Amino acid sequence: MNSADEGVNRPDGRSRRWADHRERRRTELVEAVIEAIRELGPEPGIDAVAAHAGVSKPVLYRYFTDKSGLWLAVGRHAAGAVVEAIAPAVSAVREERDVVAAAVDAYLAFIEADPHVYRFVVHQRGIARDTDVVADAMDTVASGLARILGDRLRALGLDSGPALPWAYGIVGYVQTTGDWWLRQQQPISRTALADYLTTFLWGGIAGIRSAADTPGGLAVSGR
Repeated sequence: MNSADEGVNRPDGRSRRWADHRERRRTELVEAVIEAIRELGPEPGIDAVAAHAGVSKPVLYRYFTDKSGLWLAVGRHAAGAVVEAIAPAVSAVREERDVVAAAVDAYLAFIEADPHVYRFVVHQRGIARDTDVVADAMDTVASGLARILGDRLRALGLDSGPALPWAYGIVGYVQTTGDWWLRQQQPISRTALADYLTTFLWGGIAGIRSAADTPGGLAVSGR
């Protein structure tokens, strides 16, 4: 091993600093791409994205390997932003129905405010066939929502088992309806749509809680 190799592998913190720098740079580039999408629309070309971000394509590919890797990173970042938007709204409420209402309205508010980014994540092209960025984004959102809902169920002394399928059901239902809402140029107000969705969803959720109060109903073990 030559001295250069020894310098690279020496545990002096330089590798960690480089890794931290690379991660910060990746985040900066993802945020720059999101800004480009907001300006250019949901189906931007990679050349236009690079130009808007003020970098060359080789720079983008240095950090993300290829277009597919960049698009996936953007999708994941946007999904995380959805969770960040939903979590405070849900955490601030106290009534169980309001948890659903807050999550629905926070999601609709997010896609209403950032329609190009939403369409990019849900309908984007150019992703490798073995990567489903939409499913990945929905996993991120549903997992975050499930943690919140699980905490709510446990606080009530109920089984937290429904939290994950419940979260996926909410995400899938609201995502599909929200997609229709944007494609149709928002034919009804966000407030009305959120109320309609909450009313429908709450019927099933209220049934879960009711079952816990009846003989032979849901367990309260928290499994």
